[in-house]
Amino acid sequence: MEPETPHLDALDRRIVAALQLDGRASWHRIARVLDEPERTVARRGARLLSSGRVAVHGLARRGDMAVLRLRCNPGMLRVAATAMARRDDTTFTYLLTGSADCAAEISCPPHLFESLILDELPGTPGLISCSTNPALRYYRAVHEWQPGLLTADEAAALAPSLPDQPNPSAQPFHKDEALLLRLLADDGRRPGEELATLSGLSEPTVRRRIEAMRGRGRLLVRAVVDPALLGLPIEALLWVKVPPRNVDAVGLALREFSSVRYAVALAGEYQLLVHVVTTDIPSLHEFTTRSGWIDDVDSIETSMIVSAPKRTGVANPALRHRESTATAS
Repeated sequence: MEPETPHLDALDRRIVAALQLDGRASWHRIARVLDEPERTVARRGARLLSSGRVAVHGLARRGDMAVLRLRCNPGMLRVAATAMARRDDTTFTYLLTGSADCAAEISCPPHLFESLILDELPGTPGLISCSTNPALRYYRAVHEWQPGLLTADEAAALAPSLPDQPNPSAQPFHKDEALLLRLLADDGRRPGEELATLSGLSEPTVRRRIEAMRGRGRLLVRAVVDPALLGLPIEALLWVKVPPRNVDAVGLALREFSSVRYAVALAGEYQLLVHVVTTDIPSLHEFTTRSGWIDDVDSIETSMIVSAPKRTGVANPALRHRESTATAS
């Protein structure tokens, strides 16, 4: 729903798909899996990253997850959405059509949940109301989404081993881990040598810490890109009401569609939230009216995504530019 964006070509898209699987994969490894010259892959990959069209970002899972549905005062939607996007604990922030003006995913340790709900969120500028819907089970998290640009063998060769259901709140981060997380949040592809220099740790320690956090599902490192660049300009959130006995069946069925970028079971009025990306409006209509999974649901409320101030923990480049300009002035 945002202004039309030129697509990436076929090889650029495949490089992005590889970085979505493993944002720290070397150009050599990506080139070998894609069967392309390493110099070509390195040149193209570096160009994508330097242009800002693709960002590789380390995202920390700091606690239990919840999805927020926000309603805002007239004229204050951008203000409220920007405030949510600037929070370190939000994964995404989307401006929507429909009954909710904005949706956001937020991470919060259990012992801070009361303060978040009663004190922090009500203080968001421009906010009228906020519905908090705890995440119960992820059928597809955004870091798992693949747009169907790689073969099954290519994806298997690149994908790191991650738990199906991360347990981000099991233990607090060690101080060394917290420092590495801050460094990777700025640039998920920082080399080990640079991370060691900046953190004061040895390279083997840096490697072990990162591998341990990724292995527990507490650190996600992947490419963040506007789906429009991959030829998928239409985005929608589906708020789905499902009889309890059907939730798992519907969630697992949704995993079979490459158009499903994200699917999570929620506590609250809606049992599932689904983020869908398609090539056009007719494709979205077909997905929501003719797919087999809809036979097991009671209702679907479709909200078009008008703008995305934040994706997968990365603020929109325009928002980052406004913040840096304000700081400079």
